[in-house]
Amino acid sequence: MSNKLLVGRYELIEKIGEGGMAVVYKSKDRLLNRFVAIKILRPEYTKDAQFVDSFRRESQAAAGLQHPNITSVYDVGREGNIHFIVMELVDGKPLSDIIKEQAPMNYKVAIEITKQVASALSLAHRNNIIHRDIKPHNIMLTKDGVAKLGDFGIAKAVSDATLADTSRIMGSVHYFSPEQARGSYVDERSDIYSLGIVLYEMLTGKVPFDGDNPVQVALMHINDEIKPVSSIIPAVPPALEKIVMKATDKFQSNRFSGADEMLEDLKNIEFVTRMVGDSVFVAKDEHEAKGVSQNKVRNDLYDDYEENKKPEKKKNNKKKKIIAIVAGVVLLTAAVFGALLATFGGKKVEVPNVVDLTYSEAKKSIEDAGLKVERGDKVTSDKVEAGKVAKQNPKAYEKVEKGTTVTLNISAGKATNAVPNLVGKNYDQESISALLKEKGFELDPNVKYEKSDKFSKGEIMSQSPTGDAVAEKGTKVSLVVCSGKKTEEYAMPSLMGLTYAQAVNALRKNKLEIGESLPEENDVYPKGTVFWQQYDAGTKLKAGTKVNIKISKGAPNVNPDTEDSGKKKDDK
Repeated sequence: MSNKLLVGRYELIEKIGEGGMAVVYKSKDRLLNRFVAIKILRPEYTKDAQFVDSFRRESQAAAGLQHPNITSVYDVGREGNIHFIVMELVDGKPLSDIIKEQAPMNYKVAIEITKQVASALSLAHRNNIIHRDIKPHNIMLTKDGVAKLGDFGIAKAVSDATLADTSRIMGSVHYFSPEQARGSYVDERSDIYSLGIVLYEMLTGKVPFDGDNPVQVALMHINDEIKPVSSIIPAVPPALEKIVMKATDKFQSNRFSGADEMLEDLKNIEFVTRMVGDSVFVAKDEHEAKGVSQNKVRNDLYDDYEENKKPEKKKNNKKKKIIAIVAGVVLLTAAVFGALLATFGGKKVEVPNVVDLTYSEAKKSIEDAGLKVERGDKVTSDKVEAGKVAKQNPKAYEKVEKGTTVTLNISAGKATNAVPNLVGKNYDQESISALLKEKGFELDPNVKYEKSDKFSKGEIMSQSPTGDAVAEKGTKVSLVVCSGKKTEEYAMPSLMGLTYAQAVNALRKNKLEIGESLPEENDVYPKGTVFWQQYDAGTKLKAGTKVNIKISKGAPNVNPDTEDSGKKKDDK
């Protein structure tokens, strides 16, 4: 379709992107002599009159939003069966591409991007416009570090039309709020949930829920708990993790009331960072979350952007003293910073990243951090040259007790006589023994069994020599196998149809606790009975887990002056 002229004005130059519902072209507005982006709806959607009407209405409303973090909409038009939007041409990349290239991202960059999107949502929500499709694909990032939120209108049009084709939601379901997944009432807090998922993905490099199909992922949003960010990236600021978890709460009432409230909390984290320094949360190396070599260079897209964000270092002693006093007051009095106090207790230190360093360099770095060093096995490595640190345990940026021993495994290069890595495999004596023999090693018959919450029963937890270690042929490999869970778990009972009191008793019998109880209209379950529970019956939960439920308020009220046909009774 390139070089086609739309409505005698817009020249399509080249295709620059496409999604499930539209194709985007770089174009030239001949009337105003400027380059623009034109998004053309795919033909299959233009056949749905309801969809097209909703699309035009919502896009025209979005055209009235003028904000530096919103992709400007210049025009909404049609030529024959071609429906299109004329937008600002953004010189940059979709955030989805940035995440693929750089995630886990530096937390300061993630905060800055989230703040800009939240600012855009604040304006939209004040104008009673809910985006409904916040995801990295709809956020462009310019080379100057400016985030631009686009695609207002299309999501609302989709929700107004019949979603018979699940492929329409394939790209968005990973960011759906639970209420969207259920087809329930959507408001500003639904956008907050989706933005929280985007922030989670920037920080960790992955979405919290993934599955084989959209329905499976949607059910996860409804039923499953999100894994805390710190369990994936230990160095994330506790206050930032709190923001992520609040934004992505299953219940709308527990989330931020609006984008402004979320924006304020994000700014508070920046304030603390300026007061107490980056070392409170993370290592000063820009690559902390990735664990890459310290001599690598960050992506050029953010070099100037991050440089502009650094505070001035030239401050006189008087100012330094004032800042130090203010920082002390903030840390001691503000409840929101309570999670930071443990960091200053002196008991925990952060393990430096020493991969790709020589042993002597790594030893000095670790000892300077107040930790001890132990030389481990030689291991094969395709990435680290022989003689340098290939692996470390504990891993980089973990918080450990001062004096903890860090074991360093040194690269032996691309050696062939390496011990197979068995950790995570199911232990079967015959098959494991055969695998080791194939590689020239033997299985130590004295297998140890220990409990663990990280491994499933029967999985190999550790081995000696370690996986990929270089060892002599015939060396015996000893194993530690998981014998079960450390934490006691109980089965979730079925609460459906029970009264509140009955539900509380049923939970307590199984060592579980009642959580939030929300009343909601329901025309299936009698008034006063449970019609939804947070976890499916049979789900294994830790003792003391709180379970949220919904209590039926009865069938929705029906207007007595209206019949099912939609006509008033007194109409003839």
